[in-house]
Parts: sequence; C-alpha cells; structure tokens
Amino acid sequence: MPSRSEVTYFGAGPAPLPTPILQAASEALLDFQSTGIGLVEHSHRSSIANQILADTKADLRALLDIPDDYEILFMQGGGSGQFSAVVYHMVGVWLERRRQAIEKDLLETDSGLSKEPIAKQVLERLTRDVPTSLKLDYLVTGSWSLKASQEAARLVGAEHINVAVDARTDNGGKFIDIPPEATWALTPAASHGHTPGPALIYYCDNETVDGVEFPAFPACLEMHGRDAVADEPLVVADMSSNILSRRVDVRRFAIIFAGAQKNLGTTGLTIVIVKKSLLPPHCSTPEPALLRALGLPIAPIIFDYGTIAKHGSLYNTLSIFDVWIAGQVLRALRTTHGAAQVSGVERLANAKARLIYAVLDRYPQVYQVVPRPGVRSRMNICFRVAGGQPAAEAAWLEGAEERHLMGLKGHRSVGGIRCSNYNAIPMAAATKLVEYLEMYARKQLDGKASSTKTKSEVVDA
Repeated sequence: MPSRSEVTYFGAGPAPLPTPILQAASEALLDFQSTGIGLVEHSHRSSIANQILADTKADLRALLDIPDDYEILFMQGGGSGQFSAVVYHMVGVWLERRRQAIEKDLLETDSGLSKEPIAKQVLERLTRDVPTSLKLDYLVTGSWSLKASQEAARLVGAEHINVAVDARTDNGGKFIDIPPEATWALTPAASHGHTPGPALIYYCDNETVDGVEFPAFPACLEMHGRDAVADEPLVVADMSSNILSRRVDVRRFAIIFAGAQKNLGTTGLTIVIVKKSLLPPHCSTPEPALLRALGLPIAPIIFDYGTIAKHGSLYNTLSIFDVWIAGQVLRALRTTHGAAQVSGVERLANAKARLIYAVLDRYPQVYQVVPRPGVRSRMNICFRVAGGQPAAEAAWLEGAEERHLMGLKGHRSVGGIRCSNYNAIPMAAATKLVEYLEMYARKQLDGKASSTKTKSEVVDA
C-alpha cells in the first residue's frame, strides 16, 4: 500500500487536509495543550472550547472580511440540514415582516383598535395572504440546488416554490450551463403597499456533482436580491464547495452557509453566516401557534438560528474538535497568503484550474469537459474520457490509481471523471495530474495513428 506522501487525493468531500494539520490533530486527540486529556474529551463549555470558538470566528471573519453586522454560527447537519434551516428562517422573517406591515396598516386605519381585535384581523389577513403571496425563489443550476428546492417544496408546499431558472430546460435535461439572467423568472420584488416579494432567493454557488460554478454574483440580484421595503438582502447561497476560494462581498447576502468538509475542515461542522438584522432581537421569530394556524412548518430547535446565536453555537453539544480543525485550516491560510488573504487563495485556485482545463481542451478527441466554458467550476473539474465510454474511463481511472492519483471517479449519479481542486490541493498535485492527462492523451492518439497507418498499409498492399 502507498504511503500518505505518495498519494495525491482529489476527492470531492470529505476532501484532503494538509498533512501538518492532521499530525497536529493526532496529538490533540491524545493530549491537548498538555492538559492530560484529548480535545474530544474537553467540555464544549470549557474555557478551552470558548477560546477555540472565538479564534476560529475571528480568523474566518478576517479572511472573508465579514462585517460586524453579520453573525457566524457553527452548526451540525451539513449542507442538507441547511436546505431546511434557511427555509424555516427566511419564511419566518417574511411572515413577521408581513405581520408587522398588516398590523401597522390596521392601526393607521383605526388607531383605536385594541390588542385582541388586531391579532384576530392580522390572522385573517395572513390566512388570505400566505397561500397566494408566499414565494421562495430557487435558481436550479445543478444537483444540489435541485435538492434544496425539493426540500423547500416538501416543507412549505410546491405551490410556494418558484423555480426561477432550471438549467436543464434548454440543455437536453443536463446541468451544463447557467441560462442568461434575462430569462430568469424571479418573483417581483417587494414594494410599498403592493407585493411582499419573495422570502428568499436561493442559489448554489458551485455545484460539486455537475462542475458548474457561477462566475460571479448574478448582476440581476444586485437590486432584485434585496427587500426594498425592509432594505435587507434576500439572497441565500450554498458555498459549501467554493468558500474561501475567492473573494466574496458578504453584504450582498442574507445567509451564506458551507459544509466544512471541502475547503474548511472535517465532516460534521457547518458554517452559517447570517445578517444580524434577521435574528432576534432585531427580527422576532413567529410564534409556533401562528405558524401552526397558517399551516407553516416549525423549525426543530437545533435548526433555529435565533436559538443557536443566543447560545453562542452551544445550545447543544458542538464538536469542538471539528471547530478546532477548521480553525487550524483558517490559520494556515492566513499564514500562507499573508496580507493577500483570500485573494492569494483565489490566484492559486485559478492557476491550478487553468492548468488542468488547458490540457483537457488540448485533446478534445480524448477528453470532453462537461460544463460549457463560461460556467466551468474551478473547484470540481468534470469531464468524460472517449465520450464517456465505460471501458475507456475505467482504464483511465486504473492508470490514475497506479500513479497514486486517487478520488477521481465522478459522482455516482452522473459518472465520468471529477477532479476536485480544493484549497488543500497544492500546485504540485495539479501538475502531477496534468502530466498523467497529457501522457494518457498522447498514448491514445499515438495508438490511433498507428492503427490508421497499419490499415492504410494493408489497403496499399
């Protein structure tokens, strides 16, 4: 069996971690900071745990330039858990704003109304409004945003889900492109005295299964992605697989979430960045009785952002070991890239991706990149060998494993080859893969040339 130093791992998640961090983790498991007990044995409410939480938050805030008016939450349940959590939360925010607007309207009409009649009339108005006005917009550009939209439909009903774009529609049922923004059918934005607007606009910034990445923040969401009445962002982004790989203007988002197991650390930790104005006490959480009366779902307490924020991410037992790992990754990025911070990470990620795509494009007879050029992911490079012929792809993967290039098999739902170019992949690893891609392609083309020559000689004879 090969040693760790011989293996180059391109797995899509769990992704590779830098060896020095794993070595430090092995020591931390046994005896953390000479305390005589391992980190996984320390209480999540200890001073050690509190310091780890504070340091990890500070480094993430510095790297992503997260403003002070955003809260950072450490949660569990992964990205799939957040498919549910963001629905619970943003529907609650939408409902509370609508309730306040109706109450204000009633008081302006009749200032003498008492509390009980107001509550009754508010409920009556909401009962009429929710079935027709509650909308959640989803940009479906890959397998994960599709799953997110399906979970939203399961929770609140398909009638409330507006799939503003489905990238499969004009692409033969495949996720290979992002349609032009002019074709997106977004719910009309909120306006005074008219539509309350969507509860959220959701997209997945990078689709790991399909290798599709938004090249930048969608231009049409600069204005459409805000609640004009509340002057708050509505955009929710899943950045599980490309967080910390490029600069992000956090102010454009209501919520950003990311599973840690790709660019941040280990499976079991989820990072949530949420605008504080969407949390109590700035924005109240609807009463469970009101949600029940309107047929809307009530969030499990561990998915309630207000509860998690109030308890400093320690409402339940958080894996401090996973937070520590993420903290070590963040600190290493800050040390490696210095003043450049995430810009330095971005330059390296882009350079590695360009190198790999260049060799794939150089041999179109052998390799076929799945997504179209304008939306190719820098993190998950998906391609086929020989048009997707099973025998050819199996042979390519066998040759890769012989060279200890591991984790390159495509997702089970789509097949093919997938190279995950996460932050822990050094340039040397990308170069090693490119050398194999080049060698394999030349061998295939030389073989075809020899075969053609032989056939020609037979014909001439």
